[in-house]
Parts: sequence; C-alpha cells; structure tokens
Amino acid sequence: MPNERVKEYAFLLLKYRLRSEAELYRRLKQKKFLDEEIKEVLLFLKEKKFIDDKVFVKAWINSRLGRSFGLKRISQELKIKGVPRDLLEEGIEQAKKGYCESRIIEELARDRLARIKDVELAKARNRTYAYLLRRGFSPEMVIDTLNKICKQMH
Repeated sequence: MPNERVKEYAFLLLKYRLRSEAELYRRLKQKKFLDEEIKEVLLFLKEKKFIDDKVFVKAWINSRLGRSFGLKRISQELKIKGVPRDLLEEGIEQAKKGYCESRIIEELARDRLARIKDVELAKARNRTYAYLLRRGFSPEMVIDTLNKICKQMH
C-alpha cells in the first residue's frame, strides 16, 4: 500500500499540470521521501493512468506549439523533463506532420519587426533573430525568413 503522504503530494503536483514520470520522481525525491515509497506511488499512479509519459509528451507538444515554440526548444524541454528518448522522438515526428515552421517563423518575425519598427533595421533584425532562436527555431530557417522579409521591406 503506497504511503499516503507521498501519494497526496504526488496528486497535489498533478493537480497543477501533467508531469512526466521522471519529473514526478525528482519532485518527490526533493521532498525527501524514501525511494521505495516513491516507486510504489509511481507504480500506483501508472496503473491508475494518472501518469503516462506518452500522454504527457503529446499534451506538452500541443501546448508549446500553441504558443509558437519551435520543435528544437520543445524537444530540449522534454529532455529536461526526463521523457524517454523514443517517446520524445515519436512525439516530435507526429508534431512535424501538421507543422509548417517557415510560416510560424514568418508570422512571429513580422509581428516582432512591426513592434520594434522605431529601431534601425539591422538592429531590429538582430533582435528578431535572437528572439526566434530563443523560441527554438533553426538558425537557417530564421535567416532565410528574415532575408525574405527584409527584402520585401525595401
């Protein structure tokens, strides 16, 4: 029978958002719960379908794509969350199917450049480039898109 204190804390964490199994393990470990108790609770939660890394990956990717993050950043975040590599790769492959990176980069770049239109073009371009890289888009795609937009602006 899993320890009730450990189970309660796990449910408290899950109440706020879905979590990966590894992430939940780390959080319970930080609370100084015993390894054996943590493993029992994680097993219980998996059996009852309260945690499922496959579901977590899909939800995380959808959430981050909805906020216009790049697949590279999403992938890094999932690694940090301790998601198994095979599930991560499978999730990213699924996400690529309905995903047009160049269109998203272009929308974000145009929006960003419009907001900083008072700044000299070269500086605005550099800021936009850095912004898009932080959001997890590939440098090549960002450069190509910015070149295209800047040509249209002249």
